[in-house]
Amino acid sequence: MAIMPSRTARRADARTAGRLAPRIVLRTPAPADAQVFVAAAIASRRLHGAWARAPSTPAEFRAYLARYADADPAATHAGLIALRRDDGTPAGVFNFSNIVRGVFQSAYLGYYAFAPLAGQGYMTEAMALALDQAFGPMKLHRVEANVQPANTRSVALVERLGFAREGYSRRYIKVAGRWRDHVRYAMLVEDWRSGRRDRVLR
Repeated sequence: MAIMPSRTARRADARTAGRLAPRIVLRTPAPADAQVFVAAAIASRRLHGAWARAPSTPAEFRAYLARYADADPAATHAGLIALRRDDGTPAGVFNFSNIVRGVFQSAYLGYYAFAPLAGQGYMTEAMALALDQAFGPMKLHRVEANVQPANTRSVALVERLGFAREGYSRRYIKVAGRWRDHVRYAMLVEDWRSGRRDRVLR
């Protein structure tokens, strides 16, 4: 059974103009998404395992919004939620963090899917839209994604999108109470505009 967003959340689709893929709509999360988001996070705990920890209580969701839903162009964090276009079922989340401007114009990208839509290609479409946002309105030059090597689905996703593998970081990020190794991937605006986007969304 699909988890339906509130009417307020549906009206927020007006903010998605120009960011549509065939099956996915991408937008900034809003307070009206709380119930749907938390329910999806709880239902996806087994899927996320040791890879990610999504906000799974109303308080955690409010804290997430405070950090990632800032409309200020100078904000250092920006979040996007991916919804199935047909019925509003949450497909995943993309979080840009530690956004640095000036001569760097770079950010880190974290992401996770929601059950039961994982493994059906929705995250591929959604990540392409997230990169459109990063290299368009956000005016970034570089997006870096760090992935645990055993997270084969996540590795496959960034490689499918055309991210370049740049290195291996030992005991890089503490996840679920443990320091874990990560593989470092990056996408540059020149890469994305050279045709990689078209290969993903063709």
